[in-house]
Amino acid sequence: MNDKNNNAGGVHWSFWAIGAVTLIYNVAGIVNFFTQMNADTVAAMPESYRAIIEGRPAWATGAFAIAVFGGALGCLLLLLRKSAAYYVFIASLLGAIVTMIHTLMAGSDFGPVEFLIGNLAQLAVTAFLIWYSNWAGRKGWIG
Repeated sequence: MNDKNNNAGGVHWSFWAIGAVTLIYNVAGIVNFFTQMNADTVAAMPESYRAIIEGRPAWATGAFAIAVFGGALGCLLLLLRKSAAYYVFIASLLGAIVTMIHTLMAGSDFGPVEFLIGNLAQLAVTAFLIWYSNWAGRKGWIG
């Protein structure tokens, strides 16, 4: 293959695509976080959502913040080709796990599809980013 068409800055074009798409995904998580911190917006939500948000303890809110802000920061670090992205993604995954534990403990009325989309997708994306940042490091794309 022609390196000129497949590499930009010494990395494959897919590196930039994955970094950009996952950054957008994680910024959407930040928007969700701020939406849930807005009392007027929460008041307009269905009761099952409000109950979880309004009853969320500080430790679960902190974990939610670590998950979404960590994911976005990790993506920025990935795009800046910094190996610290790997460790930030691990913190983000831990935050996502703690957030998911709270959601389960709260006994939400979420259906299985909502739960899968909202929680397991975040875990899968973050686990992928941990693997990918480690793999990109071994390839010499980040350092």
